[in-house]
Amino acid sequence: MHRSKRQRWFSSTWERLSNIGLSDVALWFRRRLPILEWAPKYNVRESLLPDTVSGLMLTVQQVTQGLAFAVMSSVHPVFGLYGSFFPPLIYAVFGMGRHLVTGTFAITSLISASAVERLVPPYSGNVSNSSLGPLGLSDYEMQRIGVAASVTFLGGIIQICLFVCNLGCATFLLSEPVVSSMTTGAATHVVTSQVKYLLGLKMPYISGPLGMFNIYIYILKNITNATVAAVIISIICLVVLVLVKELNQRYKSRIRMEIPIDLILIILTSLVCYFVNMEQGYDLEVVGHLPQGIPVPQAPPMDILSDILVEGFSVALVGYTVSIFLVYNSAKKFKYSVDENQELLANGLTNVIPSFLFCIPNAGAPARSFVLFSNGAKSQVACLISCVLILLVIYVIGPFLYWLPMSALACIIVVALKGMLIQFNDLKKYWNVDKVDWAIWICTYVFTICFAANIGLLFGVLFSIALGMLRLSRAKTLHLVHWDAEYNKMLEDLNSGFFQNVKIVSVGMPLLFLNVKKFHADMLKMNNKLTGNIVPKKKTDLLLSPVSNGDSNGEPPTLQPQPQRSESYTLILDCSGITFYDYTGVTILTQMCLELKGQGTTVLLTGCSDSLVRALQYCGLESKNQTFLDSVNSALSSLHLQTSRTSNFEAIDSTSV
Repeated sequence: MHRSKRQRWFSSTWERLSNIGLSDVALWFRRRLPILEWAPKYNVRESLLPDTVSGLMLTVQQVTQGLAFAVMSSVHPVFGLYGSFFPPLIYAVFGMGRHLVTGTFAITSLISASAVERLVPPYSGNVSNSSLGPLGLSDYEMQRIGVAASVTFLGGIIQICLFVCNLGCATFLLSEPVVSSMTTGAATHVVTSQVKYLLGLKMPYISGPLGMFNIYIYILKNITNATVAAVIISIICLVVLVLVKELNQRYKSRIRMEIPIDLILIILTSLVCYFVNMEQGYDLEVVGHLPQGIPVPQAPPMDILSDILVEGFSVALVGYTVSIFLVYNSAKKFKYSVDENQELLANGLTNVIPSFLFCIPNAGAPARSFVLFSNGAKSQVACLISCVLILLVIYVIGPFLYWLPMSALACIIVVALKGMLIQFNDLKKYWNVDKVDWAIWICTYVFTICFAANIGLLFGVLFSIALGMLRLSRAKTLHLVHWDAEYNKMLEDLNSGFFQNVKIVSVGMPLLFLNVKKFHADMLKMNNKLTGNIVPKKKTDLLLSPVSNGDSNGEPPTLQPQPQRSESYTLILDCSGITFYDYTGVTILTQMCLELKGQGTTVLLTGCSDSLVRALQYCGLESKNQTFLDSVNSALSSLHLQTSRTSNFEAIDSTSV
């Protein structure tokens, strides 16, 4: 019996394999290698110039932040250059984000540093100082990058395993307030890690619970040991960077290319440090010698993987979370689709492959992705151009960065984190839309700064799910609407034509980040029905009948063939069932209403609570032409007064458990 089952399985498997054709293979390659999809369509005339300008601007950020994040990861700065070169190349082939910049990232660097400092403590003279190959780095430095590369490898393997398990769709568990607060808290940690360079202080590595506060306590106790030259350079660099970047942003429409203040600052501070000999004369810490060229690939140490499980999972989850939200923003702005599972594969490969090339953990970088946004980049070609220039730095320009002060490098990092730090402004919109989201943001931020980014992310997800489940369990998801005398009078005109293009949809569910994807999918299915086939009319004592009550990924209900009608119709959306909502839900509802109006559909919202009306208006839905009405009855009466035509009436109810 078991043998016959095995035979049937082998025969069915062989039959499926034998039926695979060239078209199936080509489709698979296009899905797994997105570059095959967009590269043949690349418009050189329209896209090459903005991509080239964006690539030039991006190179400066990649080099400076690569050096700084390598130091933050407790390894030699040159490994940050490798981490800025290899991951973007791989992501350009496998990734779907057209404006995502992958490379060294502050949060993953901090996570990696905890493993490096734990397994390879600071140099004490007992470690062999012999050089290794053409890099000319000590065994101590190679041991440290070995640990960081192992964290990179393990994080990538975990992401690929999640891809194999098709868990990319689990991003629905990540609400916007959780990601916003986690990244803001992580940015606070990064700024804290740079304070010692801003002040020129020599201090031990401090980590663990409340480690950020212990760092500031140590700094306050030893503030008299600060290097005066480092403090002066930091103040000047911070003022210049902030002023010039603000001018670039304010006069963006008047200038063709932003002032590359980061590059200018690197050149000027390096020249000043060289001619004044500030390293020896003023005890100023500089980047130091950067080996030229790329080393021969080498497998990271595998015997320590069990010791870095926590860091590996943290890199995998935190890195992917930040990357996928950057891709979401890019896809939303430039209107293209994204496969979350493919992004898992792309992120996994950008960690696994570079781990054999001495790279620290990497992820999508918000500040550098914004560089592509602001300079009008069109595709990943901008990142590829940047990689070519970084290769030039690795082989030619690297030695000239010897005199770059660490304090200037720290200033560039702190100012680059502005976009993440100003997410404190999100608190205002969460308070105005949903105070529970506001509380989630505050609690997640507190956990992040008290512990670490991975702990904050885990707490935020669990906390938001717990609150969401509690709110959903107390919500009334279904309600019954009975006929009354006025409805009966109107329905006597069913065959007269007045109600032919009037459709009613009842939303009988709360709108939260947990169910907005399903709500969006059901609304799209409903709209396809209303712009396609007419639902057969049935006699009933209810005004509303369900559109979808199953999984959003399921098949839509089977419809009987009916005559086609015009795509333009009037939609009455009964929102009396929306007993509560959050910012994500209100945003999706607003987006759907605006999209339908853009297609020529008149949308009337009925039964909205006062707080929901205020939230919708705050998110951009204007109350023109009586968009908000008290009830379905009021909407029908209003429509009846606006036209003298009579038509058939069809009632549709979209409810969700």
